Amino acid sequence: MTETVIEAEGLGLRHGRRGTWALRDVSLRLPEGRVCALVGPNGAGKSSLLTLAAGLARPTEGVIRSASRETLAYVAQDKPLYPQLTVGETLRMGRELNPGRWNAETARRIVEGGPLDPRSRVRSLSGGQRTRLALALALGKRPGLLLLDEPMADLDPLARHQLMGVLMADAAENGTSVVMSSHILTELEGACDHLLLLDGGRVRVFGPVEEVVAAHRLLTGPAAASDALAAHTVVETRITGRQLIALVRPRGPVDTRTWQTAEPSLEDLLLAHLRSPGAPVFTAGASRTAEGVGA
Repeated sequence: MTETVIEAEGLGLRHGRRGTWALRDVSLRLPEGRVCALVGPNGAGKSSLLTLAAGLARPTEGVIRSASRETLAYVAQDKPLYPQLTVGETLRMGRELNPGRWNAETARRIVEGGPLDPRSRVRSLSGGQRTRLALALALGKRPGLLLLDEPMADLDPLARHQLMGVLMADAAENGTSVVMSSHILTELEGACDHLLLLDGGRVRVFGPVEEVVAAHRLLTGPAAASDALAAHTVVETRITGRQLIALVRPRGPVDTRTWQTAEPSLEDLLLAHLRSPGAPVFTAGASRTAEGVGA
């Protein structure tokens, strides 16, 4: 049976006694060895969830179980590093704080890909260079669980592509579990095998990407046939002229005489859910839809 690397039950986080809830009633189980995309609009609770999983905050309600500090690496949005240290001193610190686990070759490869001068002080680095150094520290630790909060936001497209390749290769080679938040949807497609969509501090979509995508269909047909969609779970509908485009979760066969059907891309699916905050929640495995095509 596959082990669980993050498990949350009824998890909630509130800012202050009477403040707003950053997370509410979050329950999920992420199997180890998965690469999970954590997505959602600003203020959805993504950073709060990562902070709780890293053990840097205590939940207001519920519980979360995650990897131990020794086997976990967390890269926050602001990439906190010691500004007075040099690049070389920062890597030596990583080695000394992680005896027996430190992979100097991985850290060196990421830093040299910059390239970063080992004598440069952290305070003189650009945002992208700080990101590269923070990722070198995180991967050099050889973590069992890697938590990344908008890790590539400061990087140019070429550096982002390169580091994503290094990250995915390292995760595959070492069986590292990864949870990565990002607003760049194209960055996630093809790289992640699990999806967690948060909105308003609650889980909207969760499960293996293949199962999530397979449970949805993109339908295109005449706007006059909108009443026929009542037979399915509708996520979003859009009308362009006389044509209607709908993302649905089929609850039976789809009438192909009325609708053209296609499997949505991950980007199609995410954008539809983000545009429709009132759409029904979907958790893979929690319920099975009776899918089918043909009438």
